Amino acid sequence: MRRVTHYALIFALLTTHAFNAIAQVPIVIKFSHDVSATSPKGLAIQRLKEVSEKITHGRIRIDIYPSNTLFQDKDELEALQLGAIQMSAPALTKLSGLGLREFDVFELPYLFPDSNALHRITQGPIGRDLFKKLDTKSIVGLGYWDSGFKDILSTKPLHQPADLHGLKMQGPPSKVIETQIITLGAIPRLIPAADVMQSLRHGAIDAAENVPSVFYDNKPDSSHNYLTLTEHGYIGYAIVVNKKFWDGLPAELRSQLTSAINETGNYANQLARQKNDLDVAAMTASGKTTVIRLTAAQKAQWRQVLLPVQTEMGTRIGKELIDNINKTLQEAQTH
Repeated sequence: MRRVTHYALIFALLTTHAFNAIAQVPIVIKFSHDVSATSPKGLAIQRLKEVSEKITHGRIRIDIYPSNTLFQDKDELEALQLGAIQMSAPALTKLSGLGLREFDVFELPYLFPDSNALHRITQGPIGRDLFKKLDTKSIVGLGYWDSGFKDILSTKPLHQPADLHGLKMQGPPSKVIETQIITLGAIPRLIPAADVMQSLRHGAIDAAENVPSVFYDNKPDSSHNYLTLTEHGYIGYAIVVNKKFWDGLPAELRSQLTSAINETGNYANQLARQKNDLDVAAMTASGKTTVIRLTAAQKAQWRQVLLPVQTEMGTRIGKELIDNINKTLQEAQTH
């Protein structure tokens, strides 16, 4: 009897140890993204890893795959939908490629006056409603992160919209951006951002739009030495997760990861803003790039010329959505 009890005790101890070992095995999240680990987005994702693993006490482990090391940029969303990866951070406008044209709203020129106005939308009911549309695509949206507001790099000085007339201007493949460029009187050349600097150097284009950090990281030289701070449009990212994976997590872990993403989002936005400001200063100091800071009157002129793009894109994006954003921002200004 004592021997049976002894073996039973040993079995119980071994079983408990085995269960504890199983319980300590972390849930692994493969987080794939398209930029370098040292970019603002890359650094923010690293911070998200650290915060998530700490707040969940090691129950979650995030393995990061930067610079498309797992999947090409064009394949990343499909990989997320299929569960080959669990998380990603695509540009917001990439989500329109899933048939959700509402996300093109973030490309509209001069829709968001500044970061505070933008965050009132992304962190409010409108931003949450947009994310709900991802549910039908096997994706859950968890957070909006900034890259910044776009400016124009060009081979000639630009002070007013008319200065772009007849110039060849780059933009990403997008109906909204194509319409914007045509509205400015320029000739659209819709090519990927990776090809911009070479195209400027060889005269294939005369101007390009992006956030300052992207221009600076691609080493602008004397062949394209004017940066006009138009701040005419926004670039941002969505932190997204595979829906089946997310729904299968315990509620406590979902809550902890959501908190980690919200906390890291503030860091990500601050990092992007600082990087853009520092890079504008560095380009100015280099002497190779003339930075043109528009006066309030000049910026108002750019805005007036580009506002019709919002109306023209109403059918594609949704007039009600555009009107709701404008109404929300106008109401915020009056309070």
